[in-house]
Amino acid sequence: MNPGFLAAGRVEARAAPRRRTSWSFTPRTLQLLAIGLLLLVPAWIDRRALLAVLAWDVIVFAGWFLDLRRLPRPDALVVSRNWAGPLLLGAPQIVRIHIRNEGSVSIAVRLTDFPDAALRADPPEMAVMVPAQGEETASYEVVPAARGDAALDHLALRYRSGAGLAERWAGVSLRQKVRVYPDIAEGQRQSFALIRARQMVMEKRRARAHGLGRDFESLREFQQGDELRDVCWTATARRGKLVARTYQPERSQTVWIVVDTGRLMRARDGRRTALDRAVNAAFALAHVASGAGDRVALLAYGRRPQQRIAPGRGPAQLRAFVDALAVTRGETAEADHARAAATVMSSQKRRALIVWLSDLAETAAVPEVIESAARLVPQHVLIFTVMKPPELSALAARVPAAEDEMYRVMAAQEMIERRARLLGQLRQRGGIALEVPSAELTGTVIDRYLSVKERNLL
Repeated sequence: MNPGFLAAGRVEARAAPRRRTSWSFTPRTLQLLAIGLLLLVPAWIDRRALLAVLAWDVIVFAGWFLDLRRLPRPDALVVSRNWAGPLLLGAPQIVRIHIRNEGSVSIAVRLTDFPDAALRADPPEMAVMVPAQGEETASYEVVPAARGDAALDHLALRYRSGAGLAERWAGVSLRQKVRVYPDIAEGQRQSFALIRARQMVMEKRRARAHGLGRDFESLREFQQGDELRDVCWTATARRGKLVARTYQPERSQTVWIVVDTGRLMRARDGRRTALDRAVNAAFALAHVASGAGDRVALLAYGRRPQQRIAPGRGPAQLRAFVDALAVTRGETAEADHARAAATVMSSQKRRALIVWLSDLAETAAVPEVIESAARLVPQHVLIFTVMKPPELSALAARVPAAEDEMYRVMAAQEMIERRARLLGQLRQRGGIALEVPSAELTGTVIDRYLSVKERNLL
């Protein structure tokens, strides 16, 4: 999938006066008027010096007025906002402001854009010199801090000529809604996993390893170690020598990616939440699975399903995935895991791979998510993955220096052991249960997907 297709569109508009009074004096004009005040000193001796003050002020105001008349009117300035690429969570991106001056005077322009706080904390200010009947471009950087839609509205302009006596104020209505996507570049980086999978399949084909897929791929000359059941007798009769069939893992299988958006997924690991990590892993897995020929489906759920995409493959499916994941939001309430499991079971009747990304609540009973995920195991292959809390692991490994700290360490160790027991229960029921650091989530999920494919578990 080419990320360039996700870039926000270009918007353009002519400037307009910001307010009823759209002009002002510049510091240079005020300095010149202040110089005229020095002539008031000799006025204490000779009142005729007041005429000199008046004449000086008239000259300054006349120069200011002429400079103001020379400045282009706001509608002579055409401004556009351009995006260098798609907005990805946590990735810097360049925004370019292009100005076309249709006036007859070169102007020094100061621009202030007002992006959404999710894109940039402070409004960027830029300065640029635009020649008469010419164009110029300024730029600033944004670093998206949250997925979803962000709004941008007007852009403020202040401009003056080379003389610098008068200044005009203008605004440009560049209303625009842009979308911040998951880090799809991570999915691109994981493409090497697909190449690795193909290489392993080729190696297994040569070794005739148990568990290889049974989809016919091609014919080749019989080699030592091949099984007699793989001999193609019709081709052997035609060629006069033994010819064997080669196979590949079955394609066109279905992979459901289930993403929990409940309160536990709002926990932060650095700048990103657990949900952000899960969303990145979901898209990376969809990218690899779709490239491998499988159909991918999505269910992002909280108290109710937030996003649901039916199984499919290809660029259009990946585009639907990235749009849905971009607007997936964390919820403050516990997610309804039972409803999520029922939704998958009602939507997917045939055997499929279910990759469930969630977390475990700290309750005395068995968490609902474990019971709900276990319901899928008899019919489907389940990969249930939770993220290991980094603070909990660090606390459990600490050597206590005091009594109160000892209790905290013991509590952390007990929580880790309990999480391990819960995942062990899911493994006993036939599921694949994983607990991994959040930074390793994407790679681990893709590796297990490839393992399921290579072992022909579906």
